[in-house]
Amino acid sequence: MVRVAGGPPGTIDGVSLVVQKYGGTSVADPDRIMAVADHIVATRREGHDVVVVVSAMGKTTDELEALAHEVSAMPSPREMDMLLTSGERISIALLCMAIIDRGEHAVSFTGSQAGIVTDTTHRKAKIVEVKADRLREAVSDGAVAVVAGFQGVSTALDVTTLGRGGSDTTAVALAAALGAESCEIYTDVAGVFTADPRIVPGARRLEKLSYEEMLDLAATGSRVLALRSVEYARNHKVRVHVRSSFTWEPGTWIVEEEAGMEHAIISGVTDDTSEAKITLEQVPDRPGVAAKVFRALADEAINVDMIVQNVSTEGHTDISFTLPKEDLSRAHKVMEQLREDVDATGFTSDEHIGRVSLVGAGMKTNPGVAATMFEVLARESVNIEMISTSSIRISCVVQEADVVKAVRALHDAFELEKA
Repeated sequence: MVRVAGGPPGTIDGVSLVVQKYGGTSVADPDRIMAVADHIVATRREGHDVVVVVSAMGKTTDELEALAHEVSAMPSPREMDMLLTSGERISIALLCMAIIDRGEHAVSFTGSQAGIVTDTTHRKAKIVEVKADRLREAVSDGAVAVVAGFQGVSTALDVTTLGRGGSDTTAVALAAALGAESCEIYTDVAGVFTADPRIVPGARRLEKLSYEEMLDLAATGSRVLALRSVEYARNHKVRVHVRSSFTWEPGTWIVEEEAGMEHAIISGVTDDTSEAKITLEQVPDRPGVAAKVFRALADEAINVDMIVQNVSTEGHTDISFTLPKEDLSRAHKVMEQLREDVDATGFTSDEHIGRVSLVGAGMKTNPGVAATMFEVLARESVNIEMISTSSIRISCVVQEADVVKAVRALHDAFELEKA
């Protein structure tokens, strides 16, 4: 953790510093913006310095993206970044106005003004450095610093965006750079639950999770925190508190795993229907073929998730993998070329799949979780198409139509509604 001059870690000039992030639903309209301003002012008057990260209001980003596609069949990534970052600039200005009206000093900053430096990739830029001197100065002068999330400036001095969920990453990165006591992520849910409450009404809020558990939950479908923000928090040991901006109640803490920390066998069951599956059929089973396939996909910036290669039969095998649905059309073009390059007979794709996963640090020391999971899915007549595991996760690809009943059955079978 960065140590900030003038006080111990987590302070500026000896005063406790908190970074708060508010998502689009939290600032969706003027009433919500004023409610957020009330909460920020209350936090300030409790004796904390506050840096705030804000997303665009409501569905503004989606509306801007739709507008771009009305005027261009293939909008320029650079110009898309210029367009989309305007949404957050509206939010930060309005929020500062509301805070000032409540008697507290507030100053707004775009991502570039806040010192968030990224690589040169548009639409999915990665943070390479945070130069937070202007934020430190504003906070030292008694202001609430309000920063536009989701954006930065590239090393080539272009405006960039960090991809979906980028405001979470902005908040965690600033918390790390400023040595904040904690990073509070305010959203429309009261924390991280044992399952999506919209699917399982009896899902229970979790009080605490390790970074590793949250990483696997985020990677397999939990939509509460962006995966990159959790990775950043783990790497920089930032304490993250996921809370509701509608109730202001305590939520879920994401923290470093403590020695002797007791873990539930299963912390949660997640679902994800945002991926598709491709199978490259009858590929010659010889060294270098898989490398050629996945290098070609990587060169097109197509992110592959689960991979399964069948047992070789008569010198040939099938290779199946999952990828984001949004990348499917580009992947088809790669597969058309690869089919000839690697002498495959053809390929198929399926957009109607879903992934169901169990996550829990207690799996490390409790055998039988996989067996129970497969038995439960069998009882529900859910066919498993692919399986992937880690030390604290088991994921199964099933048909999209079976996802909801699979999640509910697994939640019941592992009694996740109980503390």
